[in-house]
Amino acid sequence: MESLSDAKIVESWYKNALPWTIAVREEQIESRNLVTNQAIVDAILSRSPHSVLDIGCGEGWLARELAAKGIHVMGVDVIPTLIEKAQAAGGGDFSVASYEEIAGGKLRASVDVAVSNFALFGKEPVEGLFRVVPSLLKPRGSFIVQTLHPVVACGDSPYQEGWRQGSWAGFSSDFTDPAPWYFRTLENWIKLFVVSGFRLIEMREPIHPKTHKPASVIFIAEVAG
Repeated sequence: MESLSDAKIVESWYKNALPWTIAVREEQIESRNLVTNQAIVDAILSRSPHSVLDIGCGEGWLARELAAKGIHVMGVDVIPTLIEKAQAAGGGDFSVASYEEIAGGKLRASVDVAVSNFALFGKEPVEGLFRVVPSLLKPRGSFIVQTLHPVVACGDSPYQEGWRQGSWAGFSSDFTDPAPWYFRTLENWIKLFVVSGFRLIEMREPIHPKTHKPASVIFIAEVAG
């Protein structure tokens, strides 16, 4: 279905880059404020990195958080508007790159940690990205991914891999044309790490203090061998 595709995800983010920047910077997203922002920062700091690559960095909030702790951050995103906002706010070295371009070797990096925070919602580009991330890491480097918790995000739909319609429920009316996303089960996320050459060393499930359910899942992996 054409409306459920990787291209549609990028199309949606082009349209919603400005309202997203406002939502993040004005702290309009409760789950981020209460749980997931600190959870991803804690996960990264647990690896004691000197350098971090933020893949799908958006407007750069995570880079600014890490820079304040003395960590050098490179941030990449496919949406030029988001990169412009990140560059203007500082905290890292930011550049425009799609996941396909990264998979094709556009990025030159050797970092302690590569992180993707709620930015892996597609299918083929995400799988291609996973395959190339080991080459962007230093020995003993880590790949950290925070994403929607499959068990919670599945809702009433069948618990099986496949495309899902997006939604901006709970966001301001400035958001339009929600991005679709590719649903992966917990089993399939783990398989994706393994077939891409990683060894999963930790999985965290940050709990939302109001719902008492997982607000997300965080995978921490190292290159196998």
